[in-house]
Amino acid sequence: MPVVSAFLVPGSPLPYVKSENPPWAPIASGYRAAARALSASRPDTILLYSTQWMAVLDQLWQTRPALAGTHVDENWYEYGDLDYSVRIDTELAHDCVAGAKAIGISSKAVDYDQFPIDTGTIVANGFLNPGGRIPLTLAANNLYHSFDDTMRLAEMAVQKADKLNRRIAVVGVGGLSGSIFRQEIDIRNDGIASPSDDSWNRRMLGLIERGAGADIVEECAAYAKQARAEMGFKHFGWVFGALGRHFAGARIHAYGATYGAGAAVIEFKI
Repeated sequence: MPVVSAFLVPGSPLPYVKSENPPWAPIASGYRAAARALSASRPDTILLYSTQWMAVLDQLWQTRPALAGTHVDENWYEYGDLDYSVRIDTELAHDCVAGAKAIGISSKAVDYDQFPIDTGTIVANGFLNPGGRIPLTLAANNLYHSFDDTMRLAEMAVQKADKLNRRIAVVGVGGLSGSIFRQEIDIRNDGIASPSDDSWNRRMLGLIERGAGADIVEECAAYAKQARAEMGFKHFGWVFGALGRHFAGARIHAYGATYGAGAAVIEFKI
């Protein structure tokens, strides 16, 4: 397989912009551990899917060779702006556009100056790929795509990478339980919004640690309903599909809260 490493990481900017806050420090530390593992795997390209890049008509792929600028997160703007610089593996991205169409999923390339890169992509790239040394292939989260569609897209993207002889690090960007505190909190006391959410998160993390991929897929609908798992946990589907729907287990580098929501940094054993 061309996949040399795989990760599931949170897209919240909070551990990125304020990593010194005690509840968020372990997530930032876990991200840095994942960054070391990703670098050690020596990928040519990072194949990244972020739940926060939302599409509604087609499957979108970023094809502009380089993007740089400053992003203001729509929810957590008070914590500071997010500078970014991203390089794109345009050859692989264009192949993915064609490949998606070939498996019956309408797909388009995106190539616009100052295109609004999403927070999740910026955070994951900033933590995992400091300095933007490794180019990315960025896939959007189409809101109407099923879990299975997402897995098939990732499988296709890996096949295209294999034909180009690319070594690929796969990254799915998204959170766990989705409930956040609606009232202002002392961020030094942040925690998972409810015991039920925490229980569900730990249940799913346990399955991931054991490599129980089929069980995770079966549990995702209940997880989404009971704990508001972000985007139905499709970011796991992206990684799972890219890994050929099999992995040997995983290492949980960090688990914690981002203003009540669940977040984890996970390195898959492949």
